[in-house]
Amino acid sequence: MKEFVHGLSHLFYPRLCEGCNKPLLAEEEVLCLNCNVYYLPRTAYHHIAENETAMRFAGRVPIVKATSFAYFTVDGLLQHLLHGLKYQDKKYIGSFLGKQLGYDLAQLNWQQGIDAIIPVPLHPKKEAARGYNQTELIANGLGEVLHLPVITDVLERTRNTESQTQKTREERIANVAAAFSLKNAEHIKDKHLLLIDDVLTTGATLEACAQTLLSVPGVQISIATIGVAN
Repeated sequence: MKEFVHGLSHLFYPRLCEGCNKPLLAEEEVLCLNCNVYYLPRTAYHHIAENETAMRFAGRVPIVKATSFAYFTVDGLLQHLLHGLKYQDKKYIGSFLGKQLGYDLAQLNWQQGIDAIIPVPLHPKKEAARGYNQTELIANGLGEVLHLPVITDVLERTRNTESQTQKTREERIANVAAAFSLKNAEHIKDKHLLLIDDVLTTGATLEACAQTLLSVPGVQISIATIGVAN
């Protein structure tokens, strides 16, 4: 009976691929197999220690390792997905992208030694306006696949910063300076944390978050993002 109701629902309200708008098969989620494989350009950075994401933090903040799931390009599929996640209330995309990253990392046991995941926080006013933190949704999907807890009660954004989109690297660094603070710091003492964000551009926001977390004794930081912009 359950399968019949599901089939009837799919007939009248078909789930469509976010990439090509074709109906999804029962086993597909968010993207059809063709769009997922051929139009979501994976970086495979988790196979390479000195990858582009890791090198962007070299000499700036001490990290254990870093990776990004896919290349972020203007008008590309990943930009389309993240736009839907952030501005069209498509929260399911966040979990989907986090799981996709998780599946890739789990193949190499990349997460070994990591204790918990921390998503980059939004300012409370911005999160209230949006209704959710898109990076937290990504982190939840990732944590589900990697069997890691997601910690959201330690790192907080205390300054409601301007959008980073049109700023230079120097302007981005200045914009996020002293934007983050800690609470419940004892929850992360001596832990190896995976810091998560949606897209890596200059890395200024992630650097500011990492520096804040590293002020806690014994903390180690690794970084992962869904997208990396060239």
